[in-house]
Formats: sequence, structure tokens, C-alpha cells
Amino acid sequence: MRVLLFTGKGGVGKTTLAAATAAGLAGRGGKTLVVSTDPAHSLGDAFGTTLGAEPAEVDTCLHGAQIDSRALADDTWHTLRSQLRSALVSTAGIDTLAAEELTVLPGVDELLALTEVRRLAETGVWENVIVDCGPTAETLRLLALPEAVGGFLRRAYGRKSRLSSVARSVERLAAHVESLRGMLTDPQVTAVRLVLTPERVVVAETRRTLTALALRGIRVDGLIANRLMPAPGLWRGSAASWLRTRREQQERVLAELTASGLAEELLSSVEHRAAEPVGLPALLEIARELYGDRSPLLGSGSTETAPLLQVSEVDNGFTLRVAVPLARDSAIDLARVGDDLAITVDGHRRLIALPEALRHCVLADAESDSLGLLLHLEGSR
Repeated sequence: MRVLLFTGKGGVGKTTLAAATAAGLAGRGGKTLVVSTDPAHSLGDAFGTTLGAEPAEVDTCLHGAQIDSRALADDTWHTLRSQLRSALVSTAGIDTLAAEELTVLPGVDELLALTEVRRLAETGVWENVIVDCGPTAETLRLLALPEAVGGFLRRAYGRKSRLSSVARSVERLAAHVESLRGMLTDPQVTAVRLVLTPERVVVAETRRTLTALALRGIRVDGLIANRLMPAPGLWRGSAASWLRTRREQQERVLAELTASGLAEELLSSVEHRAAEPVGLPALLEIARELYGDRSPLLGSGSTETAPLLQVSEVDNGFTLRVAVPLARDSAIDLARVGDDLAITVDGHRRLIALPEALRHCVLADAESDSLGLLLHLEGSR
């Protein structure tokens, strides 16, 4: 099974392109589920039909669903949280207020949405699962949750192993969260496609998103520039002049993106349409333009993903390569937190466990190049 997640800045057309990709896969005979975690719930509108929380048939080989994360939180987490709270109060003698604080789980709505995607994927006969995610900021928070929640569970409950019933519940939840993280970071299973419009503000956010996803170890296999103005050709008149100017401006923005080295092989495009693309025929037309004769499962980028960390031994120490795409103006901060390296790029932070050989080394210097960060560490094994 393959999982493709579509995201991008709000309003760039990610829902339409997710729906078009799903339609294209189903048109090739692949059993496909397209599911939305976006609170806007516009996936059904793209198909011109009504979708609910459980998969409904849209066409042959194609089913769709829209996840209501708030309802999941009300139905599922409310019960589990009550059980944990009762166990802490009755078994450990922890007062009600403290127990209430210990059972607050950050980002539970998003975590349950991701859990529901996995449930739907694994309980059906799907060969492909296409996920229409929320806007970029929400998606980054969603994809960071399995790692963040795992750390939260260890800190909040790790010392309470004597509470056997609570410990078992927490261990099961932690194992489940770790399993979700494994699914997201397996490049043979999951990939992200970033949708953008050829505008500088949108492209800037796309660059930051590429870096943030790389820090999480999540593969991006394509960037899709949506709503590219059609070339006016030999047309004359004020309308043709406007189209020509707008297209040239969009092409300059995309050229700047590829010149940065972040997206040379990832970028593909879809032209703007005069009519709103609603319904299967319109979506299949977009899929043909975007993918041509190749399978929509094949992104624009390489199927090979460089490991996040690569260590090389040199005189007097080591070099540590951190494979994250960086823009020329990226703000980078490095720090040691115990045996971990804290990397912050443009406000996105991740703790990375250092290989054992580097834990006694001292960071001497750092530089960036087209492959990411190169850290020079002094010390010996």
C-alpha cells in the first residue's frame, strides 16, 4: 500500500490535486481511498458529491471520506482520558486536579485524525491512500505529533510504572504512536506532495516546509505548481498582454525556486482553467495533464532518500552531514541537549539522537551547502 499526503498553503488547490490524483489512480484500476483531514471539508465538493466519515463509493475503484477530528476527540479520547484520570486518582492517590493535568494530551485532535487515516487504510482493500491534509502549518504540526507525543508520554508517565493499569495503557498508546511515526517516515510507504501557486509568498512557505519535513525524516516526492497561466502564444490585444506578463512573472518565481537547489527535480505544473474543476471528468483531465502516461504514484523526485545523518571520520574528529534542504536565507540554530543535537531551521526544531561515537565530541564549526548542513566535530572515539 502507498500513502500520498497533499498539503500546501491555504487556497492553493491541494484538495483538487489530491482528488485528481486519486481519480487518476482509480482510472488505472488501482483500488484507491482518498480521505480528507482538512477541517474545511471540501473534498466532497471537488467530486460533486457528499462524503462522510466512512468511505463511500465515488466511482469504480474509488472511495472517499472526510474525517471529523473533533468528533473523534469527543468520542474516543474522552473515554480513554477518563479511564487514565480515574486510575491515577484511585491507584496512586494523586489528587483530581493533578490527574486532570497529567491526562492532557497536546494535539489530540490531529493525532486522532492521523490514527483514523491509518485505520481506514488498513481495514479496507486499498492499494493507494491519498490524504488531503489541512494547510501547511496544520500539516507540519500533524506530522510532528507522533514524535512529540511519544516524548510527552515518556516524560509524563515514565516514572509511574508502578501504576500497572495506567502503565499498560500508556505503553499501548506509545507503541501505537511510534507505529504511526514509522509509517510516516518509511519512504517506501509514505510521501508528501506540496502544492503551491507561482507566487513569492507561497514559494517562501514551500521552502520552509521542505526543510521542516526533511527534519522529520518524511519524504517529499513532488512539488506541484498549480494555476500556471496558459501561454498566450501569438494572441494580440490587452488580454493577451496581461496573460503574457502574468505568465512571465510566474515563470520567474518558479525559476528562482529551482535555482535555489531545493526543487530542481521535484517540480511539475498544472495550468489554470477557465472553469472550476468539479466532478470526475474535470479531475481526470487534470490528472492527465499532471502525470501524462506515468502512474500518479511516481512523483517527480528520486525514489532514493538520503539518510538524515551521515557520519565520516576525519583527522582530529568527525564530520556530520545533516541532509536538510536550506534556502540561502534560512535561519539555523544548533545546540546540544544531553546526547541529542537540537537543530532549529526557520523556527522548526527537532532533537536528533547523536550516534554514540559523536557523543563526546565538541562542535567546532558548521557550514551549509547544496546537500544541507555539514558539522565539524572535534574529539575521538
